[in-house]
Amino acid sequence: MEKTELFDYQAEQLLKRKAPLASQLRPATLADMVGQQHLISPGALLRSLIENDKLASTILWGPPGSGKTTLAKVIANETSKKFISLVATSSGVKEVREAVEDAKARLGAYSQGTILFIDEVHRFNKAQQDVLLPDIESGLITLVAATTENPFFSLIAPLMSRSTLFRLEPLSKHEILVLLHRGLRALGCTANSEALDIITSFSNGDARRALTILEMSWALATSQALQLPQSKPVVNITPHQVSEATAQRSFRYGLDEHYDMASALIKSIRGSDSNAGIYWLARILAGGGDPRFIARRLVILASEDIGMADPLALGIAVAGSNAVEFVGMPEAALNLAQVVVYLSKAPKSNSVAKAIWDAQATVADNPPEDVPMHLRDSHYKGASKLGHGVGYIYPHDDPRGWTEQQYMPDKT
Repeated sequence: MEKTELFDYQAEQLLKRKAPLASQLRPATLADMVGQQHLISPGALLRSLIENDKLASTILWGPPGSGKTTLAKVIANETSKKFISLVATSSGVKEVREAVEDAKARLGAYSQGTILFIDEVHRFNKAQQDVLLPDIESGLITLVAATTENPFFSLIAPLMSRSTLFRLEPLSKHEILVLLHRGLRALGCTANSEALDIITSFSNGDARRALTILEMSWALATSQALQLPQSKPVVNITPHQVSEATAQRSFRYGLDEHYDMASALIKSIRGSDSNAGIYWLARILAGGGDPRFIARRLVILASEDIGMADPLALGIAVAGSNAVEFVGMPEAALNLAQVVVYLSKAPKSNSVAKAIWDAQATVADNPPEDVPMHLRDSHYKGASKLGHGVGYIYPHDDPRGWTEQQYMPDKT
């Protein structure tokens, strides 16, 4: 076994001997939590509800590693209610109904309420979410649901209306560093500031990811220290070991991020910033975004934001859309990039968009009017007897190529 492989093997064995660091450091009280101070600082609404055991059905929405499950476990420690936990990826209607039946029995026998925690609730389909509604409405269960996806996209409206939504934010660099120092104490090792800065950067506000990288780096550092001729190995995590533990950067890219990044792409192109447009295109593609979705949005933008300022823009965007279908990924990224650059650099005008929006508003706000008689179809037999087309002036008969006549309905 080569030296590098030996380090990797020993590191793997070290990790297997203990519970994940993120689980070891998971706080049991609100006082020990790091981050989300807008929700859990003294006097904040969520903290007050938890401390007074008055929490109603709640949706915890935030990115991975922001503390949703941790908050749920804190609630479990603080509440007088029975706490039941399900994971949507491995549970369904059967498990939900079993939990509801247990809640009924418990309420009848002991007058004890039930909190039902469902992690990754966005994984439940509409029918599964519907099952929860009657028992939330009756108060039999208090739902605490955690989701990484925008609940306005992933959860049904009746479930949203019966719950209080709390938004969790990615942890700040300072908050990640606080957790990393806790992790170093728990692991009994040290790390220089450069190594911690790399972990903080790669974690992208995700506490669990930060602690996982730290633990993997510790395992590599420990396995390498054991090879040195010393009585008591000194484990100090270096930037090189952190780099080994992070083979490549991963991006958060859920449904919410998908729409946010698409918005950033369109706004960058509208603002004529081709560098930013290319960046957001690369981010979307790196996150697994559908290139056909991007192509459709670019076709729309070509008319909405450029229009008659550069009529060729629409043709370029349509050609790019066709290229995506014809070429496929990853090469189609070149075609999309060309379209993004062209549209970014093209002159901008929203006159076409304003024209159709104004016309649609007029149609929506006014009763429908008849087509003027001279504009009506006169090609079929008997049309002239009805007066259709009578008085119409053919523009090509005029030397100017156009004529002044009524084209709008009488009252519009």
